[in-house]
Amino acid sequence: MAIEYLPLLVLIIIAAAFAAIAIILPTVLGPKNPNKMKQEPIESGMIPFSGAWRRFPVQYYMVAMLFIIFDIEVIFFYPWAVSLNALGWFGLIEMAVFLGILLVGYFYVWKKGAFEWQ
Repeated sequence: MAIEYLPLLVLIIIAAAFAAIAIILPTVLGPKNPNKMKQEPIESGMIPFSGAWRRFPVQYYMVAMLFIIFDIEVIFFYPWAVSLNALGWFGLIEMAVFLGILLVGYFYVWKKGAFEWQ
């Protein structure tokens, strides 16, 4: 019974070895010339002109959340399209109701001005 799990164990060992090599090898072989600019907590190499704690407008989060919500809703179209023949008219009507609800929500958010960026 345990012999069936041998390929899985080999895969885990190979993955762990690859991860360890990918972490340790650059540390050992990489150049070691730190300077003050490289120690800054920014990526671009430019000198920071303000603090790192800034407030983002709520509109940014609103657009991001709406994108995620509508993106997840659209994912439901794929299983429906695959099983359309098996569902028949019932599946078509149910998807039309679902799409109608989705469009009502989309137009509501649009009329509220959530998609407008200032």
